[in-house]
Amino acid sequence: MSRAFNFCAGPATLPEAVLKQARDEMLDWRGTGMSVMEMSHRSDDFISIAETAEKDLRELAGVSDDYAVLFMQGGASSQFATIPLNLLGDKASADYVNTGIWSKKAIAEAKRYGGVNVVASSEDSGFTTIPDQSAWNTHADAAYLHYTPNETIGGLEYDFVPDSGSVPLVADMSSNMLSRPVDVSRFGLIYAGAQKNIGPSGLVVVIIRKDLLGKARKETPTMMNYQVMAENGSMYNTPSTYSWYLAGLVFQWLKEQGGVTAMGEINARKARKLYDFIDTNDFYANPIDPRFRSWMNVPFTLADDALNGAFLNGADARGLLNLQGHRSVGGMRASIYNAMPEAGVDALIQYMTEFAKERG
Repeated sequence: MSRAFNFCAGPATLPEAVLKQARDEMLDWRGTGMSVMEMSHRSDDFISIAETAEKDLRELAGVSDDYAVLFMQGGASSQFATIPLNLLGDKASADYVNTGIWSKKAIAEAKRYGGVNVVASSEDSGFTTIPDQSAWNTHADAAYLHYTPNETIGGLEYDFVPDSGSVPLVADMSSNMLSRPVDVSRFGLIYAGAQKNIGPSGLVVVIIRKDLLGKARKETPTMMNYQVMAENGSMYNTPSTYSWYLAGLVFQWLKEQGGVTAMGEINARKARKLYDFIDTNDFYANPIDPRFRSWMNVPFTLADDALNGAFLNGADARGLLNLQGHRSVGGMRASIYNAMPEAGVDALIQYMTEFAKERG
């Protein structure tokens, strides 16, 4: 059976080469006679896997020694609480930008632990654009400024890195991590759930500037304390070992593709191709301000919502899977992360062309 093109927003498609390597190493990792998922996380073999993964991630993302790299559990949503517990310190509040559903979830969770200033919001526009930063009501005494560079559900993505001045900038990069070059030095903390561009679900990568460690509240659970995790190499308890291993294979695959610079060129081309088709076909539409259209998640609607079911059935029959939009938004959504080959985008456009001719 040939592999389908999986446009799921997450857990998302993984590079076929990575899956094949994992298959080949499933029962016997490099002559050890056991699978990685059976190894002790304290063993020399797994320590080498973990250290190589961190080294490769640092190389790919340009992470200096000024930052700790943590491989934690619980996904990005657990970080919505972990961040304020660790970074609020003696500050009264933190600044948040609201540009979509994931921003709103982060804001709601942070309010459980301290004051939250929503410095800008695009909710009035239906989250179809990014507020101009000149109008943001930021606070110089905020503990940090949090934003979501790419809103997976709405398909809205910043085309700039906010200027936070001396306030640490915190970014949820779950859906666009490693999709193109980013200057990590501009951030105090970056976090990313793995199941979109990094690996399987259950793992979250945290990149935190070391001067921000050691500020956790006394009531912070040990497993959520960044300093504890940093001091223990992300192994205070048994980590998500197999997810960590697969993430390492993805990092190696990315290096083989030419790194994030080359991947950014590919991603830009994939997104441009799909948006150009949508814009030149009256049967389809995308609601997002063109300047802020996501490279990773492309939502679109059909001219007649009554045809949605037929569209999805036809797509499934062609091996174009998981195109249904999020239940809160509706329509369709094609997630075209790093591991989605350009051939997948071409196949989707071909199907969309034929469907519009038949039903338009």
